[in-house]
Amino acid sequence: MNRYSIPIQQKPSKVSAAYDYRTQNPQFSRPEKIRPPAGAPNVLLVMVDDVGFGAASAFGGPCRTPTAERLADGGIKYSRFHTTALCSPTRSATLTGRNHHSVGFGVIAEQAGTSPGYNGTRPDSAATVARVLQGNGYATGAFGKMHQTPPWEITPAGPFDRWPLREGFEKFYGFLGAESDQFEPVLVDGFTVIDPPKTPEEGYHMTEDLVDQTLNWVEGVKTMDPDKPWFAYVPFGACHAPLQIPDSYLDKYRGEFDHGWDRQRELTLDKQIELGVVGPDTVLAPWAPGLPHWGELDEDQKKVSARLMEIYAAFLEHTDDEVGRLVDTLESRGELENTLIIYMLGDNGASAEGGMEGSFNYLAGLNGFKSTTAEVLGRLDELGQPSSYPHYPASWAIALDTPYQWAKQVASHYGGTRNGLIMHWPKGIAETGQVRHQWHHCIDITPTILEAAGIPAPHMVDGTPQTPMEGVAMNYTFTDPDAEDRHTTQYFEIFGNRGLYDHGWTAVTAHRPPWLMATRGVKLPTMDEDRWELYDTTKDWSQAADLAEVYPEKLAELKQKFVMEASKFQVFPLDDRTVSRFPTEKSRPPHPMRGRTRMKLYPHMDGLDEKAAPNFFNRSFSMTARIDGDCSAASGVLASIGGRFGGLSLYVLEGKPVYCYNYSGGGVTHVRAEQAIAADAKVLTVDFDYDGNGFGMGGDVTISVDGVIVAQGRIEATARGIFSMNEQFDIGRNRGSAVSPDYQRKGAFAFTGTLTYLEVDLPAAEDISAAERARIEMATH
Repeated sequence: MNRYSIPIQQKPSKVSAAYDYRTQNPQFSRPEKIRPPAGAPNVLLVMVDDVGFGAASAFGGPCRTPTAERLADGGIKYSRFHTTALCSPTRSATLTGRNHHSVGFGVIAEQAGTSPGYNGTRPDSAATVARVLQGNGYATGAFGKMHQTPPWEITPAGPFDRWPLREGFEKFYGFLGAESDQFEPVLVDGFTVIDPPKTPEEGYHMTEDLVDQTLNWVEGVKTMDPDKPWFAYVPFGACHAPLQIPDSYLDKYRGEFDHGWDRQRELTLDKQIELGVVGPDTVLAPWAPGLPHWGELDEDQKKVSARLMEIYAAFLEHTDDEVGRLVDTLESRGELENTLIIYMLGDNGASAEGGMEGSFNYLAGLNGFKSTTAEVLGRLDELGQPSSYPHYPASWAIALDTPYQWAKQVASHYGGTRNGLIMHWPKGIAETGQVRHQWHHCIDITPTILEAAGIPAPHMVDGTPQTPMEGVAMNYTFTDPDAEDRHTTQYFEIFGNRGLYDHGWTAVTAHRPPWLMATRGVKLPTMDEDRWELYDTTKDWSQAADLAEVYPEKLAELKQKFVMEASKFQVFPLDDRTVSRFPTEKSRPPHPMRGRTRMKLYPHMDGLDEKAAPNFFNRSFSMTARIDGDCSAASGVLASIGGRFGGLSLYVLEGKPVYCYNYSGGGVTHVRAEQAIAADAKVLTVDFDYDGNGFGMGGDVTISVDGVIVAQGRIEATARGIFSMNEQFDIGRNRGSAVSPDYQRKGAFAFTGTLTYLEVDLPAAEDISAAERARIEMATH
């Protein structure tokens, strides 16, 4: 059986056909099932989001993770495992065994450009581990956050090549974007957008749902084909913001973080040394410049900051408990003995994207609005619940990355890239309860899985020659705790933060602080102006003692080697831009509205990802709904984009048209008609006339019915560039969380009348009036 080419070709039958079946001898036989080599394990790959090295108790952190500890006691944990420092890049590297730039993911999918290393499109020459396992007879399923599908392809037109079901997974249940509301997510099952199986009031939480779905799928596979091994990839949306948890976890950590982040770093380091996950002489790395120490906060700031950290800790514990439920069930079914569990405690370092003071609605920060302690303090008791979309202050990220410098996005330093990793495989790991100190990277996960299964990296997949794996298998560490490192050189780069690891030395430069992610107009140094640091991590575990001035020749050597590695793996050109990444139309990602000023959408459509929807930001626009029949007493949404924490919605409430603008910077504005629409009304229009002269300005709203103005109002300020990372533009309903409190607890609030279609116009404000548009619509239908 040639496993180097997928799909594996069956040998043609050598039996000759008789003229008559009665004389057929020998008989024909069915082709044998494609199976992996005998003894190949099930594989459970769990990835938890935005968890720093110093967060989980299994690695000395303050967040209790009994499942991680249990798996480590029965397996092994790795003290020097690394990710890319960001979501999509780590996921693409983990699932392909290639560097993130090699597969087009130098940034998150939403920021994909045109450079090969940053185009957000995995090449066919780098098949996923799921496709390789599937081609070798595994059942494959993914449950959770994918964040690798190009946003412009999340439409009814696709193409669907980069959706999970076309990347080697036979089952997918989860979400495609960067983050999600835990209580009211927009979910995808296969290719179809669906509603959650329960409401928040009925106890729904997405983490629990993902575990339910995983267990149901595994049970179905083993029931129907007991000998077939499975690969389950479970990348939780937790613990990425928003920090949302079940009520039973709200009080788990009350008062446990009143000592603040500086003291927490000390406590964590002491525990890490005790556990042996850092060297015995490790010291705390320098504090991140620009972030406040605990003693610089006033009492209100301390109260808010401590509470936000309590919510995060409970979020991680809840997630780990759900992993425990998954493990317990596998054990009860007799599946644990030959299941390789790979538990990645983080896809990058802890997130510093919550701003200096944390936030009640962290989406406001993504729009460049500074959150204040006073705003959070006034709603302190709501934190962690469905009405909040919170994130902790950036300084907590440094504590959660103890003992290292920096945090998520900062690929140069270990605070951004070093994460806890645990492997558990009773049948394959004999010496358990130990720590491995070999240096490894997330591109080593796919080679490790393939070696455990006895499957080679294929040379050809679906007719496309494959590029070589860039990672190395970690299986040698299962039996030899003192084995020499096999992954000896590795580059890092995200947003210009970059560095190189080479045989124990690291040359690094932190180019851009992560809390400036959504800030326009920030003056950054050029790449040539960056100051490089040098560390000997064979002696300095935490990158605390900069040796750049002591060994300038060594630094120069490693800087040059970084250039060579970056050239090899498509890292150039370096790009430090975030929100200003696409200054020209030509540089922007593909978009369904490209070259169009009008789009007609229908209620039967599943909705559009915000990045594929018409752009309602910083411009005038109009939405026109064509309705039929008597809608004078109807209710429901005609069109909505975003959700509870930012968005806009056009809907009808007991026959009366309403336009709602939910401003992520604070406040909800409604423009309401006083009278119900007539029974024979056909065209309902909302016009937004933008003030212009900058980002996030206000504008005037006009609602018209059949060309007659029925309501007018004013929106004083608007979102600058984003409503949500996972909610969508819906027609005839509002999936996910509700934009308007008018229908907060009414599900998707689907329109009860007949909506034929909705048309979006993005012309200049003076291009066409509501009356003229209604006249045209009525004349042509």
